[in-house]
This record gives sequence, structure tokens and C-alpha cells, in this order.
Amino acid sequence: MSEDLNGWLPIRAWRYDGEWRVDWCWFGEQQLNRPFFRDDVELALRLPFNQAFRRDTPLASLLDWQAASPGLAPGALIFHASRCGSTLLAQLLAGIERNIVLSEPPPLDSLLRAHFIDPAAAAQQAGWVCALLSAYGQRRRGIEERLMIKLDAWNVFEAPMLSELYPDTPRIFLYRDPLEIVVSQLRQPGMHSVPGFLGPSALDLAEEEAQAMSPLEFTSRSIGRILEQGLELCRRHGGVPVNYSELPDALWGRLAPLFDVRETEVPRLREIAAFDAKQPAMWFSADSQRKREAADDRVREAVDRWARAPYESLERLRR
Repeated sequence: MSEDLNGWLPIRAWRYDGEWRVDWCWFGEQQLNRPFFRDDVELALRLPFNQAFRRDTPLASLLDWQAASPGLAPGALIFHASRCGSTLLAQLLAGIERNIVLSEPPPLDSLLRAHFIDPAAAAQQAGWVCALLSAYGQRRRGIEERLMIKLDAWNVFEAPMLSELYPDTPRIFLYRDPLEIVVSQLRQPGMHSVPGFLGPSALDLAEEEAQAMSPLEFTSRSIGRILEQGLELCRRHGGVPVNYSELPDALWGRLAPLFDVRETEVPRLREIAAFDAKQPAMWFSADSQRKREAADDRVREAVDRWARAPYESLERLRR
């Protein structure tokens, strides 16, 4: 008999002493509506119950829970190139109460990249991912209809596996002018913009090669490779290219059928879009022009060399 995990969600998946395990946190009916899943976790961990009780299980418990209580299958998969509006899109979707929105949940990233640190995991990886998403897709409030997953930027390399697991699930690839992405990453580097910080992934380069690069070259090449993989997703796996410049209107425009956005929900979505997605207490302020103006000739040359071509190909495909 499987454990009763009603109200619990996985917050960590890791390998310990040769065994994959899962940490769980009690959420009850708490809606996931913070900019990132880790923010929702931080809030839940403040509950006295979670401070007093910890629950961790073998990863096999995920499979048992899926068999005992199948959750919603993903209704949409959001891939992106980073710093291009994916958090805004997730926040908008979270503003629709019938949605469950997972914004870059670390356990999903861990299982999608499990084979890089544990080759034996490759044979079970697909089943683990499905079971994890089933756990996230539980109807904890009784009104949920769709499960939306926003992945980490580097998870686009796992898009073929996810496309095979969920062939009928809409997939989008969100991107913007790579000059703007690179300027943002140089100002505030993400995990994939610092050599060795992300851990084993499809973005890996030989350590000596990566360390010999300047931050500008490493970042431009990383963004270029993500854009190339996003282009592959759109060309070969049914992904829909979406430029940052289309947001937020595209959600209730051309993307409305993919995300099942209803006309009655649009006024609320417009209200949410007026605020900064990562800092919801602040008004949104467009920054594309400021980012372009901040780029000197070195940055422009690096971006043109490593990331411009896939971006232009995505634009041709989108148009």
C-alpha cells in the first residue's frame, strides 16, 4: 500500500548513498502563485507543522503515489532562453485559479539531469519524471483543471524526452534578442552563465576550455546553444516560438487556445501584467532599450558570433 501523500509536494530529489530519494513538504491547499517554486517552498516551510515534521522517502514512493492517485498531466510546457518573460508568463497563468503552475521546480531539474551524475538512472528517468509531475498535478483545492510547467532554461536540452512523454501537450519556446539576454546575464549571472556552477548538464564544456573563456564569451556561447536547442524544439518537436516582444498580449491572443485562456479572464490578466513579475509589488518597466544601449562593441560582436544566427532563424520561423 502506498503512503498517503495528500497535501504534500516534492521539494527536493537527490541521490544519497547510491539511492535516489525525495524530500516532501506539506502545502495543504496553498496555491503555487509565487514567481518561483522555491518561493512557494520558502513560504510553506514557515508553517509550524513543516518546522516540526520532515518527510523523505525513496524515489519509488513517487511511482506508488502516481499509481494510487494519478494527478493532472501537463497542460503546457514552457521552455525559454532566460531573462525573456517566462516568469511573467508563469505569473499570468498562476493568476487563473483553475491552473496549477510550477515555476522551475528544482526536483524536476534534478530528475531531468539525473543521467549526467548517475548513468544507471537513464533507464528509469522517464518514469520518474512522469511520477513527479503526477505528484505536482494533484487537485489539492478541488478546482484545478490544468497543470502548467515552466522549466529552467537549460532544460530545453531535455525537450525531446518530454515531447516523447507528452506528445499532445503544447510546448512553447520563449526567447528575445540575445543581446538583451547577455547584457542581463553579465549584470546578474544565472547558474548557467558561470562555469561549473550549474553542475553536470548538456551545456558542459571541458573545464579547462570553460575557465579559459571570458565571462562574455562563456555567456554568449551558452545563450547561443540554448537558442539553437530551442530552434530544434520548434522545428522538430512541435514547439511554438514566442518572442518576448509579444508579451503579454500573446497570452490572450494567438496563444489563448494553447493555454485555454478564456475571455472573462483577460481583465484580471491585464492587471497582473502591469506589475513586475519577479517583484510583484512593483510596477512593470520595459527595459529592452536600456539593455541594448548598455551593450558596447565587444558585447555586440560576441553575441553576433555566438547567438545571433539561431535567434534570426527563430524569428523567421515565428513569422
